[in-house]
Amino acid sequence: MRDSALGGRSSATPPRARRSSPLQRPTRGKPAHFPPIESGFRSVVIYLTICVRGKRPLLANDSAAQQIVSAWRAATFWSVGRYVILPDHIHLFCGPNTFPAQPLDKWIACWKNHVTREWTNRLQIPIWQREFWDRQLRRSESYTQKWQYVSNNPVRHGYVARVEDWPYQGELMCSNGTTRECRKRSSATVFPAPRLAPKLAGAHPSTPNQLNSRSKRL
Repeated sequence: MRDSALGGRSSATPPRARRSSPLQRPTRGKPAHFPPIESGFRSVVIYLTICVRGKRPLLANDSAAQQIVSAWRAATFWSVGRYVILPDHIHLFCGPNTFPAQPLDKWIACWKNHVTREWTNRLQIPIWQREFWDRQLRRSESYTQKWQYVSNNPVRHGYVARVEDWPYQGELMCSNGTTRECRKRSSATVFPAPRLAPKLAGAHPSTPNQLNSRSKRL
């Protein structure tokens, strides 16, 4: 078990090799996953990378981005903070919305399946790479620093000249507990303690079984 240079345990760093930055796109073939560690009243924040199978550029379009965000809103037992959707992978920050936290891999499977069910081009299925890469942040105050690095991905890849020009980024759970898009924020806030957005207040977070039963009725 290793700690990254910027804080947190990582499933993305091979045991005998280090990348120049702990938030670069991971290259390890099969990561190890550790359960989130809860410490006092500190929020659990996970930095997550999800890739498209075969590195196909399927995601950086309005239809795909809307389906992904809708899937995150449906799978409410984890909350999504800031995210950036690139053509063949996604970076996002998330936190558990239940106590105790439900397994991260179950949540990922739920929203991946949600997107797959709604995907119009059935010839592109399966969409997702099976594995994912996750890192728990050690200190909530490091969230801003990490987001500044992650949000610069479209610029580093040469897709846009400025971070704010990339349309497929945003924030679902903001520091004031509201659900809104935050695409052109110049300043970042600390990731909040996970809680339901107002539209979901009073409803219990969906569980994997509940989402699966919904899909059967569709």
